[in-house]
Amino acid sequence: MKKVSVFLLLVLGTWTFQSCNTSSNKDSAEQAEDANEKKEMPEDDSEFAVKAASGGMMEVELGKLAEQKAQSKSVKDFGAMMVADHSKANEEFKTIAASKNITLPATLSDEHQKHVDDLSKLSGAEFDKEYVKLMVDDHKEDIDLFKDASFNAKDPDVKAFAGKTLPTLQKHYDAINAIHEGMK
Repeated sequence: MKKVSVFLLLVLGTWTFQSCNTSSNKDSAEQAEDANEKKEMPEDDSEFAVKAASGGMMEVELGKLAEQKAQSKSVKDFGAMMVADHSKANEEFKTIAASKNITLPATLSDEHQKHVDDLSKLSGAEFDKEYVKLMVDDHKEDIDLFKDASFNAKDPDVKAFAGKTLPTLQKHYDAINAIHEGMK
């Protein structure tokens, strides 16, 4: 009987600690979204902030990979442009977020990390093909996200940042689309 009681205590104790630690199963973007929900920031603005921050970090990481692993000079150059432009935008947005008490993710979302992990396993022409495809799709989504925020964000600084960044994202899309067309 004593062994059963000790066993039950161990099982209950483990279960209790595990149920208290549910946030560790969330990625950094989800944790930032949860933190922002507790603040007075409009939900759409905070969701934009989290998506934009994680996406910007991914662009920098993938740009660095492109500089190292791409075969094509145009893909390497595009990667360098991603690092430069998105690093600058990320820093600017961090400043805005801090002034608005918006919590941004400290690391990539699980989805964005998976893209980095998947592409880091590739090199040469195979890397070029998959990176270019991802960048075309990702920039389409980014343009839609930033366009929506530039019209609908409640916070004027968030709205202005989205509007100011939109032409750069369009420039990126046009550049990567031209590279993509040249690969066909």
